[in-house]
Amino acid sequence: MSATTMFAGLHTPHLILDADRLERNAARMRSRCDALGVTLRPHLKTAKSTDVARVAANGKRGPISVSTLAEAEYFAAAGWRDILYTTAIAPAKLSRAHHIQHEHGARLLLVLDSPEAVAVMGEAAAALGARFGILIEVDCGEHRSGTEPASQELVAIARAIEARSPQLDLMGVMTHAGHSYRFDDPAPVRALAEVERYAAVASAEFLRKHGYACPIVSVGSTPTLMFAEHLVGVTEVRAGIYLFGDLSQLSRAVCTQDDIAVSVLAAVIGHQRRGPTPSLILDAGALALSKDDGANRFMPNAGYGLVCDAVTLAPLDALAVATVHQEHGGVPVPDESWFERLPIGSFVRILPGHACLTCAAYTSYAVLRGGKLVEEWPRIGGW
Repeated sequence: MSATTMFAGLHTPHLILDADRLERNAARMRSRCDALGVTLRPHLKTAKSTDVARVAANGKRGPISVSTLAEAEYFAAAGWRDILYTTAIAPAKLSRAHHIQHEHGARLLLVLDSPEAVAVMGEAAAALGARFGILIEVDCGEHRSGTEPASQELVAIARAIEARSPQLDLMGVMTHAGHSYRFDDPAPVRALAEVERYAAVASAEFLRKHGYACPIVSVGSTPTLMFAEHLVGVTEVRAGIYLFGDLSQLSRAVCTQDDIAVSVLAAVIGHQRRGPTPSLILDAGALALSKDDGANRFMPNAGYGLVCDAVTLAPLDALAVATVHQEHGGVPVPDESWFERLPIGSFVRILPGHACLTCAAYTSYAVLRGGKLVEEWPRIGGW
């Protein structure tokens, strides 16, 4: 089958999702969590799709994580009832969070990391007549957000939450080892997984010693979950990119190339012969691929995405999108014979460097199953 036949009717650039790969990835992670004895709370900030969410949980509407209220509202309206909003929330957003709970009967767990945040959130919740479950975020070393684990500051936050009852209910602790992406070797990631686990578990135990129930002990990042030796004391894990994979994951040995389930269909729109290197010009640029080049830290030739055969998804030698403008992607080629191999109008598919940002540009997935285009799955965006 030719690429033009396989993707007939699709405009480029277009986000392609291989459902077979997605289902394998989801099943592998569910088995991994079963083996570790933890509940999987998939993070759907990348997927932004009820269809993908159902695959993640094998058709169930279990606990999920989101990073925007748009996602929370979308999933609550579709029947998900246990939703963790993973970023610290601005007080002005609490009215919308309250509406989501009231309108859809969902429990929306919120995150904070200071007594000051408790005060402003408690005041806003009281004015709304709202009630929210709270997880205290502890910092396991990334220093993006979170309080000191197993500390008096942690207890002070718990006391402040208790004082704001019944508007705020302390439900547990959470942490995130985002700095696991600094490594491409499983050994330090495995060690960091233990740091992440210990920070959360020690904090929960510290709170319990001070009289606070701590039913939820939540950790999460795809690399630490994949390489953790054990998760004793943890109740749930949050991970999301495992569903799709990307070059950042591949470069860090978290997935294989055959696991990458998303790609961008693009068309060749030009042959640039001027300049020091001949280049293919694609209609997928910065907006279609993002400008995240983090995969290059451990895969120096990844560029903004690897260029692959549109039908087989096999890499086309070492071709990569090396430059991006808003709607143009430049692919240097070794010689001009590539202009005959990929004439203007031909299709390629691009494996993304960072699927979270790449997918954010699109409103739907064109879904492949068994190598055939079968349907379109909608996705949402915004905040």
